[in-house]
Order: sequence, then C-alpha cells, then structure tokens
Amino acid sequence: MIVFLLALGCFGLLTSTVFMGMVLAGARHYLRRMNGAGPVAAITPPLSLLKPLHGEEPGLEANLTTFFEQDYPSFEILFCARDAGDPGLALARRVSARFPRVPASFFSTNELRYINAKAQSMELMAGAASHAILVISDSDVRVTPDYLRAVAAPFRDEAVGGMTCLYRGVAAGGGLWARLEAVGMSVEMTAGVLVADMLEGMKFVLGPTMAFRTEAIRQMGGFAVTADYCADDFVLGAEAYKLGWKVALSHHIIDHMVLNTSFVASIQHQIRWMKSTRFSRPKGHFGTALTFSMPFGILAAAAALALGAPWVAAALLAWSVLTRIAIAWAAGHLVAREPDWLSLILLYPVRDFMGFCFWAASYASDRVHWRGRIFRLSAGGKMSAVE
Repeated sequence: MIVFLLALGCFGLLTSTVFMGMVLAGARHYLRRMNGAGPVAAITPPLSLLKPLHGEEPGLEANLTTFFEQDYPSFEILFCARDAGDPGLALARRVSARFPRVPASFFSTNELRYINAKAQSMELMAGAASHAILVISDSDVRVTPDYLRAVAAPFRDEAVGGMTCLYRGVAAGGGLWARLEAVGMSVEMTAGVLVADMLEGMKFVLGPTMAFRTEAIRQMGGFAVTADYCADDFVLGAEAYKLGWKVALSHHIIDHMVLNTSFVASIQHQIRWMKSTRFSRPKGHFGTALTFSMPFGILAAAAALALGAPWVAAALLAWSVLTRIAIAWAAGHLVAREPDWLSLILLYPVRDFMGFCFWAASYASDRVHWRGRIFRLSAGGKMSAVE
C-alpha cells in the first residue's frame, strides 16, 4: 500500500511538472506576442460601459471613480442594480456627480425574471446603450486611466467580436485569507488562461472585464443566453466563439479587489468558483486535479518517509515546492505583473494545496451560495433556485 501511495504521489508530481512546463511555455508565448506587437495606430470608437451593482461593497467608491477617470474621448457608463434603492446605485450617482463630462445612466430591474440577476441587469443596460461596443466589468474591479484604450485596441480587427483581460488579485484590506485568495487570482487563474490561450486560443472571457460588439451579442440572442447560468462570462465567450467571432486576450492587466477577508467568506467564494467550473467544463475540471503539485508532493514524501528514505522524501517535497515557485514567478510576476513577488513565492505553494482541497470540495454537492441565495447547479452550469 505504501509503495502504491508513493507511486501515486510521483505520478501527480510528474503531471504537475508537465503542467509547469506548459505554463512557462504559455507565459513565453504571451510575453513574446506582447513585446513583438510593436506600435499600432490607436482606435477610439465610442464605448458603452455596463456596470452591474449589488450593494455598497468595500472600496466601491474608489473602484467606480477609476472608470470615470478614463483618458478616452467618448464613452458612457450605465449602472444597474436589482433594487432602485440599492446603496451601491446611490453611491454611483454620487461619484457620477463629480464627473459631469461623463454621461451616466442609472437603472434597476425591480422584478427578477432571470435566475442570474446580473444577466437581467446587462440586458436592460444593453438595451439603453448608445454605442456599438459594450464593455462589462464587475464592481470589484479597479483600473488605470488607459484601460479603455486597451479594451478598444483588439476591435481594430473586424473579426474580433469579444475581448477580455487578465487580472491580478489585490487584497486591499490585508489579512491572510484575502492574500491567499488574491494569489489564486494572480497565479492559478492566470496560469490556466495562458495554457488555454497557447493550446487553442481564447474560447471564453473573464468576468472582471469582457467587451463585445453589440452585433455579436445580438447574434447569440442577447444577454438572456446567460439567464440560467452561473458562469455567464464563460457562456458569453463560448457563444461568441461558436458564432465565428474571434475572442481576443488583451495585454492589459487589471486589478481584481478581494472583498472576502474572513476565512468562511473566502472559502465559500472559492468553492463556488470551483463548482461553477465543474459543471461548466466537467472534463477539464476533472483533469485539473493533475495540475496541482503540493498534495502529491506531501503524499510522496510521507510514503518515502514510511519506507525509510528521508532524503528521497525531502527531495520530492522540495521539487513540488519549486514547481509552484516557478509558476508563481512566470504567471503571477512576469505576466500578471504582481510587484510583491516574495508573497507570491511564499504563499502560492500553500494556495496550491488549498486549490486541490477546493477542487475536491467541488464534488461534495451541487449547491452554491451566491448573493445571499442558494442555487443548485446542473449540467452545463445551469442554476435553479433552492427555496
């Protein structure tokens, strides 16, 4: 039995090492494309920003302010919440009043018709938008003044129907759990996108920032196509790709603010992510287990110790840590441009082990907690409310 556990641990170390090589190759592919792009003529088509809101989240005022401070000639911002009295919507009005040159509109859905309330908000805002390119970003995102110029750039190619940006996690409030979640955003998420982009190109978008031509949204049936889905970003990107549009990955990196500072809130959020992926992409999600290194390193080391080989145990564990450091450096520091590289290499091995635990927990049930409600997930990532 001990020999079997040692073999299983070594097999997992082998597969996770292969994944490390793929991440390094993906990072090289991404950086070479970015550095070799050269100067291009700027395009600045008018843009409509859609901002779904839900309550007055921590840091919301600072987040929203960055969107009004854009160095861009023509854009509008549309906000929508479920309730007209939503405090986040009231805050957006106050921020907007400081920037009278930026057209802003405010909406509420009131009666909830869709399982995914965000889909209903986006549908309402899109119907009122004035421009042919829609930029959707979450409320927990903070951007730099050149953000809209970067978002507009891929649409120079008429074949591009959608685009998205990588992001780095920012634990603005500090705390260990928030920092570990932020490292997962900066490294784990980035690593997966780099490998997918290198192997098959982009067939999805990422929720913190996604932009589409209105024609692409119209062809897929509007935002109602995501009405019953948890991973609306995955659905929108996949639908655009299936319709023959290109989906572009920008070289612009944005900040995704971590709102969950407590252990319980952080764990619930990350398990919900994992469950969403499990139902949206079941085969790929199952294979994700073989990309983690620390659980297999610990298993192999424990088995080697039980067999009386302490130096082998130390070597196996050290190798598992080194592969995580390499991924953290390549994906988190070089690509996501996380300046605190020391935190990355110290925390990512821990986050890798936690990620495996979240992966295992994703198979424990089909229920997720979201915005104070409980939903049941089914095949394809569809949701149904649990009363």
